[in-house]
Amino acid sequence: MTKILEQERASVELWTKGIEFNSQPVNEQPTTMLLDAIRQLRQIEEVPDSVIALIEEAESARSSIDFVTNEIILRDRFRIPTIVLDSNDAINAIRNIDSLRIETPEKRAELIREFKSLNSPIEFYIGDENYQIPQFVYYGESPTVQMLRYFPYIQILLLGLLLGIGYTTYRSITRSEQSNLWVGMAKEAAHQLGTPISSLYGWLQLLKDEYRYDETATNIANEIEKDIQRLRGVAERFGKIGSEPELKKMDIGPILDQVMVYMERRLPRLGKSIEVRKDLKANALVKANPELLQWAIENLVKNAMDSLRGKEAEGYISVSSKVQEGEVIIDIEDSGSGIDIKNVKNIFKPGFSTKKRGWGLGLSLTKRIIEEYHDGHVFVLRSELDEGTTMRVTLKVQTNNKEEEVYPLTDQSPV
Repeated sequence: MTKILEQERASVELWTKGIEFNSQPVNEQPTTMLLDAIRQLRQIEEVPDSVIALIEEAESARSSIDFVTNEIILRDRFRIPTIVLDSNDAINAIRNIDSLRIETPEKRAELIREFKSLNSPIEFYIGDENYQIPQFVYYGESPTVQMLRYFPYIQILLLGLLLGIGYTTYRSITRSEQSNLWVGMAKEAAHQLGTPISSLYGWLQLLKDEYRYDETATNIANEIEKDIQRLRGVAERFGKIGSEPELKKMDIGPILDQVMVYMERRLPRLGKSIEVRKDLKANALVKANPELLQWAIENLVKNAMDSLRGKEAEGYISVSSKVQEGEVIIDIEDSGSGIDIKNVKNIFKPGFSTKKRGWGLGLSLTKRIIEEYHDGHVFVLRSELDEGTTMRVTLKVQTNNKEEEVYPLTDQSPV
């Protein structure tokens, strides 16, 4: 950059010398005298033409000097904005400057201040040896210099863009690998559960046949059957992860009701009284896969229940739903231990868990089910340590189109 600035100053100095040379009257006199001599000699017949030709050749040499000055030095060869000022800061000449920048006194003053701040002036004189007038040349930056000044910022911007693309690509690949890992584990778990579940059904039927007259054994067998049905439902849920689920237009109310019926049966296992608050006002249609959607809501309610385990005081779990601005809003609130603010952004990441024996799968699968399969959103609405947490799920409301069938919900819970 320094060498370029030095070359530009040298160019301006050369231009200044050209102006100074042309402005000196002494340089005009030889040409004027030679032309006058040629006119007078042509009027004298005794003067040979060869003498006149020699004088014209001398005048032509002067013209060559003028050509070098005007066409090579003074002509617009260098795209450097330049102004020539007198001792009173009046502009006498401009070069490579838009006329709009000098159309008012205010703009001219601003231009002069700008150029004075950029470079020191180049001084020259016009006039004869008896009377010389000082002139000052100020110049700005050429388009090349201006571009080079911004070039490092452009490089940094491009480097940042490339790093951003690289980081985004890396994160995308990492997420894809993690997602494929959990999907593979889920499908393998469903596959492995299939065989023992089928076997359990067979043994259960033999048990019923063997003790069909024993009321106690029959009741136990019925309870075992409910648990096996539940286990089969869990296996089916895992089997659907990673596959495109079939979405049906359904009423959200019964889906949430079944979730709460099943989860309320688990509350006594906590060993203390838990207040369950339900406010399921939403009466709207959504496109859902009921098994997967119930699984996602169950995971959120289960997490709310788990957050109450470490608290000595009695707590509550609240599940509410409403329709607002074309969305079904489902809030799952608890008075549990809350989430540390530093963990809020990580709770949906696969493998992340604050529990000692947690796998970090529940909320990750919940997010996948809600956002990727049902085109909804799930997020932490509010959380404070030792105060509780509110998780929010939003789903788009579907219009009641008579041409599209609305499917009833079959019983998904083992009652």
